[in-house]
Formats: sequence, C-alpha cells, structure tokens
Amino acid sequence: MDSALTTVALPIALGIIMFGLGLSLTMDDFRRVGKQPKAVAIALGCQLVLLPAVCFALVLLFDLPPLLGIGMMILAASPGGTSANLFSHLFHGDVALNVTLTAINSIIAIFTLPLIANLAIAYFDQDNDVSLPLVKVLEVFAIVLVPVALGMLVRAKRMAFADRMEKPVRIGSAAILAILVLGILLDQRENVADYFAQVGAVAGLFCAASLVIGYVIPKALGVTEGQAIASSMEIGVHNATLAIYIAVEGLDSTEISIPAAVYSLFMFVFAALWGAAISRRIRLSSAA
Repeated sequence: MDSALTTVALPIALGIIMFGLGLSLTMDDFRRVGKQPKAVAIALGCQLVLLPAVCFALVLLFDLPPLLGIGMMILAASPGGTSANLFSHLFHGDVALNVTLTAINSIIAIFTLPLIANLAIAYFDQDNDVSLPLVKVLEVFAIVLVPVALGMLVRAKRMAFADRMEKPVRIGSAAILAILVLGILLDQRENVADYFAQVGAVAGLFCAASLVIGYVIPKALGVTEGQAIASSMEIGVHNATLAIYIAVEGLDSTEISIPAAVYSLFMFVFAALWGAAISRRIRLSSAA
C-alpha cells in the first residue's frame, strides 16, 4: 500500500504541478481571499464537521467491519490533498483559496484527525490510538507551499513567460494526472478487485457526496463560482496518502488503509467528471 508510487513519485509529480500553478498566482489573489473569509469558513465547516458526520452515517448504513469503518473515518478526517489544487486549476476554480484551505486544514488536522480517529477506534472497541506525525504535516506544506512560492516568484520576475506557460501547464497537468491514475491502478492491480468488493460502495458514495457538498453548500450560501469549485475540489479530494500512512505506519494495519486506497481511485475519476460537468453547465449558462 505504502509504495514508492505514493511516497516518492506522487509527491514529486505534485510538487512540479504546484510550481506550475504558482506561475498563475500573485499576492493579490491571496489578499482577496483574506478579504473574503466567508468562503474559507464555509469550506472548513463542511470539511471538519459535515463530512465526518456523513461518513459515519455511511459506515453505519453499510455496516462496515470495525477496521474498515475506522479507515473511512480516518479518511474523512484527513485534510484536502494537494491534487485538489490541480483539479481546481483545471476547472477554473480559485486556486489561491485551495492553497489557503490546504495550509489551514493541515494545521487543524493535527488536532482533529487524532480526535476523530480515536473516537472511531473507541466506538468500534479497538485498542489502538493515533497521532498525526509532524513530518507528514511538514510534507504537506513542502509539497504545496514551496513550489507555489517558487512559481509565484518566477511570475513576479518574468510575467510574460508565466503567461505563455499557462496553457502548456494545464495540458501537462492533465497528462501527469492521467499517468498517476494509471500508475496507481497498475501498482495495486492484484488487490483492486478485493478492495472494491469490501468498501467500494461506501468509498464511492462518500467521494460523490464530498464533491457535491463542497460545491452546493458554499454556492447556496453565496460564494462565487470559482470559490465554490475550489471548495468542492478541496473537500472531495482528500489526502489519501496521509490516511494510508496513518493506517500503515501509525496503526500498523493494512486493512485500515484499504478505504483510503479505494477512495484514491474514485476521487481522481469522480473529480474529473464532476469538474467537467460543472464547466459544461457554466458554458451552457453563459451561452444562454
């Protein structure tokens, strides 16, 4: 589970992508987010309160075995993954909001992830406990903030170059994403069928619910279209690698990591389909 694909190749690839995203950002983007805290508060409320409740309801509805139930709750408590920034970029979301949410939620997760995980462990009458390793928090910051900052620095110094690179970066990002999805499938090909049979329905429903909740609720509460798209991707694209790490390294259980592994396959496909559907609806509305 905790293979070179998830621990080495994925962070490197996403770091390169984050640099590309930084080429499209300026400090004004972040100042605008700071002046509009409503979108941040709504997204964090959905991610920290609503999603764990929805996940727990699905765990009970499908009567998952204890270890798989704990794995789902750890996934629900994990912050947004760096891939959320990529999807937001591809579908014209507010990338600055994504970066801000990832940074804030990664800090909050130091406290909320162990709390929710340990509540799940207690509910299912297991004997372990869990904490969030500081090294994983630092990894999230390194993968997201450092490459983005370098990209922004390049844009500040060479704006014309950054503008020329916007389209190639979008195309390259989509290609890297496709390669990553294919790599995950090939890496887990011997176990994919068993994993889907055990927890596929719950993981798929939770992924779809996360994406829809992350878009519909902020939109209903009056945030902009770009911010709603960013919120949807941030809430729907969890840091499955972190959840797998917690399960395998923190709790010494491969079975607890299964929900995150299965979810990671759903989220790439569902996020792409959901983003395409939103983009199509926006185009049709504009045309009308």
